[in-house]
Amino acid sequence: MSEKQELEALQKALAAEHAAVYGYGVVGGRIGEERRTEARAAYDAHRARRDALARAVRDLGGTPVAAAAAYALPFPVPDSAAAVRLAAALEDRVAGVYSDVVRATAGGRRSTAAGALREAAVRAVRWRGESVAFPGLAERTATAASSSPASSANPSA
Repeated sequence: MSEKQELEALQKALAAEHAAVYGYGVVGGRIGEERRTEARAAYDAHRARRDALARAVRDLGGTPVAAAAAYALPFPVPDSAAAVRLAAALEDRVAGVYSDVVRATAGGRRSTAAGALREAAVRAVRWRGESVAFPGLAERTATAASSSPASSANPSA
């Protein structure tokens, strides 16, 4: 593992956190009252992770990747049920990216990334109501299968 690989993994995680923060803005606008507190907690958690990743990128001498002005959502979100599905999808994507950070880092950064992966997996289970065997890995397989040129235009899936 090189410092360059570590920086690249952190930048990808930062980009995913930017997308998650955006996505949770949509979730918060559509989610039912009964789950609004949960959505707000996830939004705050992703903002905190985003800010920590930006600091880590700077610590490695990099310039943190900027957030996009907007992100394409993986599907329309007209109601609370779709907002719940979007929240689960956001957490799946973040878990997958953090699995890459775990592979690319060591020591404290690896522990932090493993914690972020675990938190995303737990949130995904809460949103979805069911779990996956290996959080972050199954999602990576699905992402790799869909990373054809046509599907790679969607940065927030």
